[in-house]
Amino acid sequence: MKKLVLEFSTQLQEALIIAKNYRFKTDKREFSNVVVTGLGGSGIGGSIVQNYVFDKMKLPMVVNKDYFLPAFVDKHSLLIVCSYSGNTEETLMAMQQAIKVKATVVCITSGGKVAQVADKKGLDCVLVPAGMPPRACLGYSLVQILNTLCHFDLIDNKFEKEIAASIKQLKADEKTIQKKAMALAKKIQGKLPIIYSAPAFEGVAIRFRQQINENSKMLCWHAVIPEMNHNELVGWRDDAKDKVVIILRNDDDYERTQTRMEINKKVIKKYASSIIEIYSEGKSYWERAFYLIHLTDWVSVDLADLRELDATEVKVIDFLKGSLAKS
Repeated sequence: MKKLVLEFSTQLQEALIIAKNYRFKTDKREFSNVVVTGLGGSGIGGSIVQNYVFDKMKLPMVVNKDYFLPAFVDKHSLLIVCSYSGNTEETLMAMQQAIKVKATVVCITSGGKVAQVADKKGLDCVLVPAGMPPRACLGYSLVQILNTLCHFDLIDNKFEKEIAASIKQLKADEKTIQKKAMALAKKIQGKLPIIYSAPAFEGVAIRFRQQINENSKMLCWHAVIPEMNHNELVGWRDDAKDKVVIILRNDDDYERTQTRMEINKKVIKKYASSIIEIYSEGKSYWERAFYLIHLTDWVSVDLADLRELDATEVKVIDFLKGSLAKS
């Protein structure tokens, strides 16, 4: 897993090349909505892209993480299917529903049944390299989602230059990022992490939570400011020395949100063991997002090392899938 984390910037480079070389079968057309369907490491790219397009794309975009699609999906919808293995049963079922209602379907996968169905139905299918854990392939899927939206003129291609700049930044800062990640992991070790962020970076916060879950084998939760100010903040009134709060921050977070973060710190510090603030680096959305993603990915694998666990192993998920296959 460490090797895969280390190669994140290289993966982003490869993803841009895959996107540039892919030739869509489907002509440009107008849509009424966009849905990305995918779960876990395959679906998190959709959540992060959803944050990115929030103030850029005129159409509503929904990220679906279920067997079933929203009732509004029809022939005027664009459905982006994300399943790294190509065999995710929830995603396959949603894909079949989209085909049935004649939605425009674009698949992003390394193969499996998704690729087989796409080939049979003549659907667009962007193939990415196979043989890795889905959570280690975020760069591949996320870039293809952006490229799909760009192909249909739903967003412009500005993201390409931003990601290229992100790659340079990550390569230049790699050693510093690794050193910082280990220091953060040592502060988190033995505690239950609670992650907070501004709304525009909720996808990044979810990614961090999922990496703590899968790589570090730890429970964790996340919430967004200001939403948690209207509910969760009230829960901070008992001793919580077994918990550490991590706030993902950006210098350009909305000023009122930053004010709320400062007030929240005053409340929370009375109860939590500590509060850790992680500031992003970079000028663009993608530079900041990928910096935080890469840094926190390292934190998750460093925590696995500190806990003397194999970050790659997910036996309980294998057990779940095996049990489902028998039922």
